[in-house]
Amino acid sequence: MATRWDADPTAAFARRLGRSAAELGESGGTTTCPDIWELSNGDVAVIGRDLTDAYAGQLPEGVSVGDGERLVVIPAA
Repeated sequence: MATRWDADPTAAFARRLGRSAAELGESGGTTTCPDIWELSNGDVAVIGRDLTDAYAGQLPEGVSVGDGERLVVIPAA
């Protein structure tokens, strides 16, 4: 039986994956922008818009958002 994965809240931000929104000219002069980070344990943290409810009825077959999970969207840039 597979074990359930749990996020480790003690993992630190290790490195940004890709360029920042400010570097891409997409920040609008703010620091509150979508971002992707690798954590110290290898997990990935995503900062984006929570669209869980908007996509709830459109998920592909076999895909679900579990309790305590959110579907997050970030811009392609």
